[in-house]
Amino acid sequence: MDDQNKNLLLATALSAVVLLGWYAFVPQPEPVPEPTVAVSETAPGASNETSSATAPSAGLATGGASADATSSPVDPVEDAPRLSIDTPRIAGSISLKGGRIDDLQLKDYRETLDDDSPIVTLLSPAGQPNAYYALFGWAPGTGLGIDDVPGANTLWEAEEGALLSPDSPVTLTWDNGSGLTFTREIAVDADYMFSITQAVSNTSDSAVSLAPYGTLARHGLPAELANFFILHEGVVGMADGELSEIDYDDMTDFDPDPRDGSRAQVTAVADNGWIGFTGHYWMSTLIPAPGESFRAIAKYDERRDIYQTDVVLPTMTLAAGESARAETQLFSGAKEWAAIRDYERGGIEGFLDSIDWGWFFFFTKPIFAVLHWLHGAIGNMGVAIIALTFLLKILVFPLAYKSYASMARMKELQPEMEKLRERAGDDRQKVQKEMMELYKREKVNPAAGCLPILIQIPIFFSLYKVIFVTLELRHSAFFGPFRDLSAPDPTSLFNLFGLLPWAAPTADSLLALVFIGILPILLGISMWLQQKLNPAPTDETQAMIFAWMPWVFMFMLGGFASGLVVYWITNNVITFSQQYLIMRSHGYSPDVFGNIKKSFKRKEKTEEK
Repeated sequence: MDDQNKNLLLATALSAVVLLGWYAFVPQPEPVPEPTVAVSETAPGASNETSSATAPSAGLATGGASADATSSPVDPVEDAPRLSIDTPRIAGSISLKGGRIDDLQLKDYRETLDDDSPIVTLLSPAGQPNAYYALFGWAPGTGLGIDDVPGANTLWEAEEGALLSPDSPVTLTWDNGSGLTFTREIAVDADYMFSITQAVSNTSDSAVSLAPYGTLARHGLPAELANFFILHEGVVGMADGELSEIDYDDMTDFDPDPRDGSRAQVTAVADNGWIGFTGHYWMSTLIPAPGESFRAIAKYDERRDIYQTDVVLPTMTLAAGESARAETQLFSGAKEWAAIRDYERGGIEGFLDSIDWGWFFFFTKPIFAVLHWLHGAIGNMGVAIIALTFLLKILVFPLAYKSYASMARMKELQPEMEKLRERAGDDRQKVQKEMMELYKREKVNPAAGCLPILIQIPIFFSLYKVIFVTLELRHSAFFGPFRDLSAPDPTSLFNLFGLLPWAAPTADSLLALVFIGILPILLGISMWLQQKLNPAPTDETQAMIFAWMPWVFMFMLGGFASGLVVYWITNNVITFSQQYLIMRSHGYSPDVFGNIKKSFKRKEKTEEK
């Protein structure tokens, strides 16, 4: 076997290893075991005498708010009075115990494609499985005890029948009986942003100090955890223009706090920032007012299995008769590109980066922006992907043209190259030298044929990232059985390509590698036809490898998102057309049907041997 065959076999083997490794080592989404529900939590800047658990937050706030003050654990809220939330896009309620925002459903999204599927629940109260909620309060400082400030279990008062909607904010009040009156106004817009204004008035005879805070706490890992390497899930934050992403498992490796054994990472933010939890499609984020300094804290309490993020604002000192207020926003909802972009334009620095654009963000961001625009103009995401493919091919056409023209010139030089090999015989060094001279004389770049592949790889990966990560592809239909372009092809021979009333094998089943759908089959055919633009290699080994490659890739890519396969098919069809026309313009007329016949004859001869 000569060196060219060895190199080809090696390249093919490496490609196969990569594709097989994808299925062998990339974790598929698995059900997350239901965590043990913890029902106690500490406010930032306060310790819990009952459980001896402490949080580091307030001690790190400037001005000396005590980190050793005690607080009560977060209790379940089954019997607590509630205020309803009703907006065009969200529904839920606020518990007057602690003023917790802990019950939130997203009206526009269902858990599955079924019409009777329940709408997505994002936040849920303490005491329920996978509890996830937002808390706000004040950490006590000089002259105050834990009972002098509102905490997680403070029972607030509100106007009877109050309803939180975009047109009607609600106000909660609480008097500590010792000269401090607290109010909390909660407003919400038509999308997913809450605005929380905390105020305190000191009518006592002495000065006090206290630090406002906000907390997001989730008990255990989220049930919908995708656990997929291409997607970030966990803490996401921005601190003075620097994005940070921390996976849930990395939170368990934080440095331990000697006071309570919890693990925390603290970031000082000077001017602008935010912090919270992000998942595949949903996110909750605490956002202090722009220009406000604060401490951003990511924390894990391993004894209770609670993941937490805090924002702690600077400590305020109030003389007798003085008042103070603090404003914090809470985003809790779907990671819609348009909505998050509008919030960023409204002053939340870097908020669009809360979507996981990945390493190729310089590709993924503009690719999705164009795809989003096309979808809005066309109204069908599958057709929008096809249109995007055409635009991308037009964009890279100058490079592709040079590549295909060079390949056509290489075909023209094939007879001279064969004569050169015959003259040189077994002198490989002489063959290479004379070939380089031939290339230079004819102004042909033998490496130019690699350009389309090199261009295609980052575009392919970026589009895969966009299709997998962005919410807009979730449950987005194409036509017929293709109701979710973010999921694999739902058709297969197993259900006669959608004609029989049962589902195709799921992507994590070995049967899915065999019973592939319509789109993967079309992908294999398009790759096979692209090969037939040129005659099969004269070497039998090379010919055999090339003959198998389209069908191997057909099965390997069958489990990818159907939107990505639509892109790949369209790309192959356009590439085939471009190559055919460019070759003809250079005097080389591809005999596609003749090459197909030759390949079948070669196969028959091989079988006879």
